[in-house]
Amino acid sequence: MKQQEQRPQTSLLKLFNDLLPLGGLLPKFFLIGFGFTLGIIASFCLMNNQIFNSHDTHFSSSPPLQVTQSALVQLSLLISPPAPVTSQAQPLAPSLQITSSVNENGIEEKDDHQLIGWKDYLKPLEAMHDLNEEELLWRASLVPQIEKFPYKRIPKVAFMFLTRGPLPLAPLWDKFFKGQDGFYSIYVHSNPSFNESEPQGSVFYGRRITSNKEVRWGEFSMIEAERLLLANALLDFSNERFVLLSESCIPLFNFSTIYSYLTNSTQTFVGAFDELGPVGRGRYNHHMSELIEIEQWRKGSQWFEMDRQLAIQIVSDNTFFPLFKKFCKRSCYADEHYLPTVVSMRFPKTNSNRSLTWVDWSKGGAHPARFIRTDVTKELLDRLRSGSNCQYNGNTTNICHLFARKFLPSTLDRLLRFAPEVMRFDK
Repeated sequence: MKQQEQRPQTSLLKLFNDLLPLGGLLPKFFLIGFGFTLGIIASFCLMNNQIFNSHDTHFSSSPPLQVTQSALVQLSLLISPPAPVTSQAQPLAPSLQITSSVNENGIEEKDDHQLIGWKDYLKPLEAMHDLNEEELLWRASLVPQIEKFPYKRIPKVAFMFLTRGPLPLAPLWDKFFKGQDGFYSIYVHSNPSFNESEPQGSVFYGRRITSNKEVRWGEFSMIEAERLLLANALLDFSNERFVLLSESCIPLFNFSTIYSYLTNSTQTFVGAFDELGPVGRGRYNHHMSELIEIEQWRKGSQWFEMDRQLAIQIVSDNTFFPLFKKFCKRSCYADEHYLPTVVSMRFPKTNSNRSLTWVDWSKGGAHPARFIRTDVTKELLDRLRSGSNCQYNGNTTNICHLFARKFLPSTLDRLLRFAPEVMRFDK
């Protein structure tokens, strides 16, 4: 009986003696774990310290080791258990791109940028932008090598107005463009000293381009301003035809007629002819003979119309443009010779050698005749619209001029009165 009572006591004592060696191992495990944790903390501190002192040379003394908050955060991420997987992932929005950069102080900064979509890429710049002239001409000269457009492209006509200041005939043009959104674009070059703007309801509102060119009559600055207008218009990939107009120009037909005439034409419209007298070849400068012979010298109207291919060639011209700028001065009048000569030399087969803008030179002198209020009649407008014959796409037509000038501001009320009936603005 006594032997049976002593057996449980003996068993408990034996179990305690068996566990005693394991108890000696526990402090060792704790010690190893503590050392491992301390090593990780020290590693992250050294890494953090090295990043923020990357600009120091190996000659500089290292700062004392510190356990930074960044290191502790990174350590907690390392030893923390992974986050539970949710049933539905939350991806970033496809339009958001997160990038990082290092600022001047060596600190990493994250920036959020919106990805540029297809529509954003095709959208042209506003008329007022921060591109300088060199940047503008470079961008305007870019040409896609794949001719087929990867989107539905509706060709537009770029109406470019070279003005001194205000546009007194703007109400007439407002009626002309009414209801034609998406088929045209407008660009206005005014002298830098002009600070006024058209009312918000006008098609000309906000269409003034960035330029510090002060244009003077008969000087090369007119060519520079025309090229800036072309360059700005080329930024819109949809612009296919380009018309240069002035503040005294009027349309002779409604928009649909002019749009169809231009977009269906197989030729450009730059007036060019060989004038043998003093106002033609007499303006030729023999310093140009290395590139232009006197027999190639041409004269014509500055009021042109051209397609996109020719417009790109003009804004990219680094051969004839500087030549004219250097040698066509004073009585040379570059606006009457630069385009006619260059187009006749380089693109004679695709040019019609006529202007689409009607001008009255019958009175002689250095400037064309001007129309005042009493000059504007139905008979005058009809004569300007169909009073001559010319070639269009290989066929004879009596529609030779789509625009006319010079109409003074006093003609506006009569033009607005006759526009619906004669020019069919309401069609």
